[in-house]
This record gives sequence, structure tokens and C-alpha cells, in this order.
Amino acid sequence: MPDSELLDRLGGGLQQLGITLPATAQERLITYLRLLERWNRAYNLTAVRDIRQMVSRHLLDSLAVLPLLRSGRLIDVGSGAGLPGIPLAMARPEMRCVLLDSNAKKTRFLIQAAAELELSNVEVVHSRVEEYRPAELFDTVTTRAFAGLGEMIRHTRHLLAERGRFVALKGANVEGEIENLPDGFVIGELTVLQIPGSNSLRYAAVIRRDTQDLPGELRAKKIRSPG
Repeated sequence: MPDSELLDRLGGGLQQLGITLPATAQERLITYLRLLERWNRAYNLTAVRDIRQMVSRHLLDSLAVLPLLRSGRLIDVGSGAGLPGIPLAMARPEMRCVLLDSNAKKTRFLIQAAAELELSNVEVVHSRVEEYRPAELFDTVTTRAFAGLGEMIRHTRHLLAERGRFVALKGANVEGEIENLPDGFVIGELTVLQIPGSNSLRYAAVIRRDTQDLPGELRAKKIRSPG
């Protein structure tokens, strides 16, 4: 498929999501997909082989959480092929992003992708999440298909700044996972994501520490749909 058609798919999907990105950023996102497609033949980085599906299932799925992000430092735990970290880093170049993965072949791809795409705001870390001890904590910890919410928090809570937030991309079973959150954490928001080109039910779960001095509305459980 020509890049022009992929750009049309991406642009149309972003419009449906209500997200505006410069043309240069959209072009770099397609360059990233081409790089992923090439490496995937040898490294099996993603089960999605059709690059047209990658636009929806990788790029738009990742970028759908943009409205939920704050400024500051972000870490993508279990980044794999760089999802959602690389698309988010391209869309928010002012944000410092760490891509963390324990798989060496995946971090090799991430390092190459960050270099070829000239992502100066990205750092790649090859480490088990339990062993990673950053010098500075993160405002946002994001995951995509990393683990159940309870397990995710137990493995990554040491990375989160006091007033930071988890933003987890989840599937249809997320509401059952909410009941298993560790003590001291609450759902701040559960957003239904309508991903253009996909029929799969997706959620973004925003989780915060249950800190008593935060405004009450930030500790309330909410579910909303976009638009």
C-alpha cells in the first residue's frame, strides 16, 4: 500500500478521534510503521502483519489516549515494539519518554527506531521493570496489554511520582480488574475508546493514588465515552 493511502487512513482516523497532529508528525508515524513492518519479518515484534491494520490497531489505538496525558515525564512499561510510547513521543515532543522492556531484541528495535526517527525525547531502557530504579520518577506510567490492573500497579508503583497517574490501555475485561486494585489506588476515570477501523472494545483506565488531600472528584470512579 502506498504511503499516501496510509496517510489518508491515519489522517481520517485522527479526525474521528478529534486529535490534530502536524503533517510532519503524521509522516513520521508512517515511517515508523514501515520500519516496524521491515523489522517484524525477522524479529516477530507484532502479530499484526497487514500495515493497513497497523494504522488502526497500533497508531490510532496508541494515540487515542493523548487527551488523557499531562506534561512531564512518561514511561511506557513493556513497550515491545514501542506501543504506545513511540506514537505518543512523536505527538508530544515536549514530553520526556522512557521505553522500558526486558526483551533484548525488542529494545534493539526501539533503539534503532528512536535513532532513525530522530526522537530526541526518547530513552530506551533494557531492564526488568522490578529492577529499574530511575533517578527521577514519572508523571505518567503507561502500559498496553502488560498485565491485569492489579498486577500492573504492584510491578510499577515504584516508578510513579506522588501525584502521577497510570494510563493503561485495556480490553473488555477491565471492569472486573478494577475490583482487584491494590489498597491506596483508585480509578480516576475509565474511558471507552472508539478506535477508528477497529470493532474491538477498548478502554483507557486512569489510576491515581488514593491521596486524601486530592480533590474529591479526582478520587471518584467515573466512566465516560468520548464525544
